[in-house]
Amino acid sequence: MKGGWRWAGVLVTVSLVWMTDCTGSGSNDSSERGNPRLDKPPVDSGPDTPPDAGTPPDGDAGTEPPDAGTPPDAGTPPDAGTPPDGGTPPDGGPLPPVVIPPPTIEGWRFFGMSEGGPATVYSVSPDEAGNIWVAGGEEGLFLLKPGAERFQSFTLANGLRPYGYMPDGGPPPGPKYLKVISVAGGPANTVFVGYEGLPGTGSDHCESNWDGPSPDPARYKSGDADKVTLRSDGTLEVVHYDIFSGPGVVRDEPRGREKLCNVLRIAYDKRTHSVWFGGNHGFARGDSRFKGNPTCNGRLSCAGTLEHVHPAFNAYVYSHQSEDQKTWPKSPSRWRVRAALLTDAYYGVAVDPSGDAWFGGSDRSTRFRYVSSTGSFENPSYWQAQSMTEDSAYAWNRYDFWQDAVGEPEMSRPEQRTAENVSSIAVARDGSVWVGSFSNGLAQVTPEGTVVRRLSTQLVDHRGLVSAVAADPLDGSVWAGASWGGGLSRVKGGAVDPYGVTVFGADLALSRISDIQVDRSGGRRRMLVGFMGYERDGHWVAGLIGIYSGD
Repeated sequence: MKGGWRWAGVLVTVSLVWMTDCTGSGSNDSSERGNPRLDKPPVDSGPDTPPDAGTPPDGDAGTEPPDAGTPPDAGTPPDAGTPPDGGTPPDGGPLPPVVIPPPTIEGWRFFGMSEGGPATVYSVSPDEAGNIWVAGGEEGLFLLKPGAERFQSFTLANGLRPYGYMPDGGPPPGPKYLKVISVAGGPANTVFVGYEGLPGTGSDHCESNWDGPSPDPARYKSGDADKVTLRSDGTLEVVHYDIFSGPGVVRDEPRGREKLCNVLRIAYDKRTHSVWFGGNHGFARGDSRFKGNPTCNGRLSCAGTLEHVHPAFNAYVYSHQSEDQKTWPKSPSRWRVRAALLTDAYYGVAVDPSGDAWFGGSDRSTRFRYVSSTGSFENPSYWQAQSMTEDSAYAWNRYDFWQDAVGEPEMSRPEQRTAENVSSIAVARDGSVWVGSFSNGLAQVTPEGTVVRRLSTQLVDHRGLVSAVAADPLDGSVWAGASWGGGLSRVKGGAVDPYGVTVFGADLALSRISDIQVDRSGGRRRMLVGFMGYERDGHWVAGLIGIYSGD
């Protein structure tokens, strides 16, 4: 996800134009040549790995030679796996916000700007105490306490830290950019908060800047995540997860590795003390018990994070031969073919009952076998799970739910691929996995990755543009939100119930559904729905948080 939050909001014909329009060289991740894993054993100047990190497996993590003909990782070409830009929400900025009156619907309550909420709702999540936390973009982090009628808001002034540390533990020089784009509730009064890095293109983007010609800490240290705890006096305790590897940790990048900066989705697993971060380029793990260490400088022994993994694969992309080829229609015969490692935009993040985690991105998905690789909750292994996602022997664990015409180990061309564009993943109570796609609809999948069925035209948005998915513990149904207006679909067995214009009214049903999560803190579950907001007639129609407590 190179440019921040993007949406699949155009017709399929336009999407096909985008799929074959991969330009630029992407980022240069020199540690990911052939076999894109952290090399075994990880070199570290600190004494021990953090709790629950697992032990690197003997004899395989990095010793396997690259496959013959495997190209070096050029990174993901710009937008090569992110849906076409349907318009970036302005965070209540240049466009004046318009507050729509919420509808009156049995079983629903709505909160928005009238109650002190943000103009743009990126994510909504409960913690174990029943607090509702909202990601409000550049407006910051919002909190609705149980029984409260108005939100509290938090920004940089309250201690939020959307940037990492310099080696001496100090803040990076330069501007401090705040954009809260994801939240996941944790223990009582605690939330894990994901940020977008400082905007930029090319080597100015936070993913590429570290490896670019002019590294700027204001850029490469921006973004990442915080653990935020609300103290009894109303102030915040903030612990920052600086998602990078320090000097000497990765064999082929002795000066360190800075790739993940935009934390798109987060999932918390109390059983394994894990915080799973889905980001640009790949995903990472945080230790939920981490207390912070500003001078750690990315050593495995004290960083509180392990990064990064991706179910990437090698394929061909096209670059333009000349400037006149940047307009449609293009002639494929005039394009230059090059090889790249495809990986980006891990919006799909879900915890599996086994203790594993599911991740879905622009190009492939995986079951990250954190616990099942060892069969033990007491001794899970990040390193073995990483091997089982990235090594050539485990291509079967890189799932292609909307199947390409040509798959591994062959090198496919753009016209032979169907971008996955995974937007969300949820695991239902029967163990089935539900995968939403910004462009392909909804897929029901077995725990081992076999597609049982796909839904698209049956959904409330018949184009199948799905932006959020959640499994309802009340009855085993699955909620899917539309990413380009239309509302919600609720899948119950073989039926799909629409929650569209007739339920929400025309004003609210036009909003994108940014997030759906489940609150289990009370005696009865509540479904939390983020209505993001949308642009209309030169105004920004403000988003809402919907809370459903009905059947």
